[in-house]
Amino acid sequence: MKRTENQTQQYKTFEDLEVYQVAREFRKAMYRVAKRLPEEEKFALGNQIRRAAVSLTNNIAEGHGRFHFLEQIKFILQARGSLEELLDDLNVCEDELYLTLTEIGKLKEEGWRVHKLMNGYIRFLRGRVASDPSRVQEGPSDYDPDDDELEALLLRPFNASSLQRFNE
Repeated sequence: MKRTENQTQQYKTFEDLEVYQVAREFRKAMYRVAKRLPEEEKFALGNQIRRAAVSLTNNIAEGHGRFHFLEQIKFILQARGSLEELLDDLNVCEDELYLTLTEIGKLKEEGWRVHKLMNGYIRFLRGRVASDPSRVQEGPSDYDPDDDELEALLLRPFNASSLQRFNE
């Protein structure tokens, strides 16, 4: 859904992002799952769930703190990987009958909502990359050396310690 100019919101911190807010609620829900696991899973699956859940929101936050849109996208993709890991952990809970199918269905629905918001945020960031006029881009060169000029450039001796040509 496209936002009108009046609906566009200025984000001050990562906590203002809807994707972070929804991911945070999902993280809390997954922590509750980890606490309810049987004793033999507290340190294996429980630890895995907690680590992936923290990674989910940490990567959204860290990406928001990055200056370049491409770095932000990288961290959101990392967070999305952690989210999918959590969705698979719910499959383990289903296979081992640790939770009811109703609970798992509701949690997966929440997880896929986070996934959808992440994909939208990635699309938004990619749009910002494409429209960023400050991005340095290489333009066509006016200098087109012929083969003899290229060979002369390549065969000149260089001082490797300073990458400067000798005798200049």
